This record gives sequence, structure tokens and C-alpha cells, in this order.
Amino acid sequence: MPTAHIAVYDTFADWEPGHLLAELRTGRFTGCPFDVVTVADTLDPVTTMGGLRVVPDALVADLDPAASDLLILPGAELWDSGGGDAFVDAARRFLDAGVPVAAICGATFGLARGGLLDARDHTSAAAEYLAASGYGGGDRYVEARAVADRGLITAGPDAPVQFAAATLEALGQIAPQTRSAYEAVFGDGDAAAYGTLMAATA
Repeated sequence: MPTAHIAVYDTFADWEPGHLLAELRTGRFTGCPFDVVTVADTLDPVTTMGGLRVVPDALVADLDPAASDLLILPGAELWDSGGGDAFVDAARRFLDAGVPVAAICGATFGLARGGLLDARDHTSAAAEYLAASGYGGGDRYVEARAVADRGLITAGPDAPVQFAAATLEALGQIAPQTRSAYEAVFGDGDAAAYGTLMAATA
């Protein structure tokens, strides 16, 4: 079974990776469930922005890209306050090893600060937001809900559905037409597209 690692830290925005985690864990539209493993700086429980208490499974310091198929980085207060270096380092190891990284909201700011967005197309909450990191990748910013470029998937806080769909497509778990149907159903409330999702695993 493939494995997805999700970084957890206090105040992480639990809704941002919510759609993606549900689809990875169940495989309901892909036919390929993932083992979802939480990673943190310590094994102490963390509390999400929504108040959920999460007990990490593993330490980010021990995270080996060879034992993973995806690293997910959600937003949280630590990114804007200059924290998260251990997770940026992990993202660098993953990308260098050819293992995908999916970052949303504040996590994109952390990756920008770490130089990981300088040479890849990307998006976030706004171009001005990332510019405040002092990064050198402003010319690669794309005005889109989610962007995938060479193993790095980025999205802003208003795009959890698109983030999920783009990541699943980048992993080769869904075809472009299935991605479109997923975004139509869960992003636009278009029930007519549900049949396309069901047909994907029929």
C-alpha cells in the first residue's frame, strides 16, 4: 500500500488537506487507498485550528523519502512567524528524491522562504503574500486555484478541493477528466458530474 505523510503542528488548518486525506485514505475514486501517516517535530499531541487533538505517528527528523509516496504540508500559524524549517528541509529531500510534495496556504510561504518555489511554477493565497517572503520565484507565480510542476503541488487556502484533485492527478491516481469531475462535484456542487467519478473506478 502506498504511503502519504502529512505534517502536523499546532493550529494546522485541518480543512485544507481534508478532501485530499479522505480520497487518499479511502481510494473511493481512485481504487488505490493510501496509508496516511502523521509526522511532527515531536510526538506530543498537536491541536488543529478546528480544535482537534492529533497524536503524531512519527518524527519529521526520521522521515525518509524512500519510504513515502507523498508529503503534505498544510497551513498553520508557524509558517508566517518564520517557523517550519524542519518541514522545509523534509520537502527539499522529497523533491530531490523525486517524491511529490503538496503544500497549501501558509506552507507555500515556508517553501518560498526556503527557495523551493524559485524554479517551479506555483500558486498560493496571493502573489503579494509570497513576495513578502523575499523569495526569487515571483515570475513563476500562476494565478490558479492549484498548480503542479515537477512533483510540487501548491494551492491557496480557498482551494482545498482543487488541491486534492491536482495532487491526485500529479500522483497518477486520476485522469484529467476525473479531476474535472471531482472539482465540479465538490467545488461547484454539480451533481451531474458524479457519474464520471463513479465511472473512474467502475
